[in-house]
Amino acid sequence: MQICIPSHVFHWAQRNAEHIVPLYCFDPSHYLGTANYNLPRTGPFRLRFLLDSIQDLRTSLIQRGSTLVVRRGRPEEVVGDLIKQLGSVSAVAFHEEVVPEDQQVERGVRDICSQMKVKVHTCWGSTLYHRDDLPFNHLSRLPDIYTQFRKAVETQGRVRPVLPTLDQLKPLPPVSGLDEGPIPSPEDLEQTDIVRDPRSAFPCSGGETQALARLQHYFWDTDAVATYKETRNGLIGLDYSTKFSPWLAVGCISPRYIYQQIKKYESERTANQSTYWVVFELLWRDYFKFVGAKYGDRLFDIKGLQDKSIPWKKDMNLFNAWKEGRTGVPFVDANMRELALTGFMSNRGRQNVASFLTKDLGLDWRMGAEWFHYLLVDHDVSSNYGNWLYSAGIGNDPRENRKFNMIKQGLDYDNNGDYVRHWVPELKGIRGGEVHTPWTLSSASLSHALVSLNDTYPSPIVMAPEWSRHTNKKPVGVVKESGSGKGPSHTPKQHKDRGIDFYFSRSKNF
Repeated sequence: MQICIPSHVFHWAQRNAEHIVPLYCFDPSHYLGTANYNLPRTGPFRLRFLLDSIQDLRTSLIQRGSTLVVRRGRPEEVVGDLIKQLGSVSAVAFHEEVVPEDQQVERGVRDICSQMKVKVHTCWGSTLYHRDDLPFNHLSRLPDIYTQFRKAVETQGRVRPVLPTLDQLKPLPPVSGLDEGPIPSPEDLEQTDIVRDPRSAFPCSGGETQALARLQHYFWDTDAVATYKETRNGLIGLDYSTKFSPWLAVGCISPRYIYQQIKKYESERTANQSTYWVVFELLWRDYFKFVGAKYGDRLFDIKGLQDKSIPWKKDMNLFNAWKEGRTGVPFVDANMRELALTGFMSNRGRQNVASFLTKDLGLDWRMGAEWFHYLLVDHDVSSNYGNWLYSAGIGNDPRENRKFNMIKQGLDYDNNGDYVRHWVPELKGIRGGEVHTPWTLSSASLSHALVSLNDTYPSPIVMAPEWSRHTNKKPVGVVKESGSGKGPSHTPKQHKDRGIDFYFSRSKNF
């Protein structure tokens, strides 16, 4: 008999046991405060997505002749109790993780199994490239620059094939009293359930069923993947990007399956820069996972991977203005309000608000990382903290002092101001791109728009000198709001260096 956490370890267990007990454990440590600023580790959006995913997994397992056993408690204690209850357990199987806290849990499970003379079998999963297939002798030799990593794995690595879906699973053992256990509600975990905002760019539910439906829609039903590179910096709506990240983060879909489908799509329909760019993004996800494995706790250190001392501020008034979307910089505020109300924010938005917090406000990067940790529906520890280190200039960025110009970014990617008005309705009376700089408007213009600075909307809490180069200028590509009868486009026009992650942007004036 095997106790296993649901994943492709099923294939190993299916070959090696008469009975399998699929187990999901709600670890109470996941619902405590973060390390530095005591923010909740799991927010309402990710919790709801997780609960949906667990219910979907249980339904899927039942259809295959099994079920999902759910328990609440410390994993090592839960596993120990189950071993005692079952009486004859040959092995416990699970995926290995890279985050030190998760590895500590793994050690606890290994210890209890050792004490009870039960074997442990582990698998490596969740990445596109298997750890053992990397073209580096050891993770200590992982390049500290993404481009070097990408070129190495693309030329020397290989993506393993997807394992076939198991139509039938070995059943649970016929042990008296082994109940599957209830899936807790948010209230059981001392959380309130979410209220879905109709403006959300991610109005989706958790679970493999929904993940596969999303891929079917984005690839095969709409061919949206064929224009991904051109649309991926959009801000409004569901289909400007793949939106796979929440399902990837909790393991509802495999990056190898996405890769397989990309290759199938390229073979049957078209192969272009957009289809490649989906793989390019999966490689970024892999890279941060392996960076986490290489550096361990340094991923969370205030000095980062570069051991660089920076006099970060810890001004809670500035932080509260940032997280609540009342900085007085509309592009920042729109993104932060979207995050707070939906648990989601675009890739473009994440880069900008991170740059604003670390470079314009000079706040401790961990404040932003832990706020994202709390709220993001697609939170992945390695990707989140790796990206924040990158934005703070103490991670894997090969360039020094990279900083985003909030006004230029707003005009480049929300040129008509539709996104700002979408999330900052108090500015809806300001037309066009001028909504990005309300403090530059005349009193008459503000009055006409029903905006009163420092009353209905704040003045900026900080002013960057480079912003002045982009104020009082008509933004490129503004769509008039009257006359044609056609609404503005929500996908920004792509320029030579846009549509590329800021990691590779060539422009010095972002």
